[in-house]
Amino acid sequence: MRKFAGIVIIAFSMSMPVWADNSIKEGGKEVGQGLKKMGRETGHALKEGGQEIGQGFKKMGKETGQTAKKTGKSIGEWFRDAGQKTGEAFRKMGRSIRKFFTGR
Repeated sequence: MRKFAGIVIIAFSMSMPVWADNSIKEGGKEVGQGLKKMGRETGHALKEGGQEIGQGFKKMGKETGQTAKKTGKSIGEWFRDAGQKTGEAFRKMGRSIRKFFTGR
């Protein structure tokens, strides 16, 4: 009985790859095509997402740069005004000291 079962199993297993060969190939092709399509779609999605993110950073960078430029200008104007006022105050003080010592 064991020999008979072994012969049947061997004969059955030898015939299975022939039956499964075409269906496995077709299934493998379908799976391969599906993965290829999925990979392509994923690649396109990543590319588009990356471009959108890049544009967002670019826009944000421009806005940040413009804000920094405006802030820098206002700070520069404040320092210029403060420097002019300080210089004028020292000039007046110097004139007052000269008047005191020279009597003019």
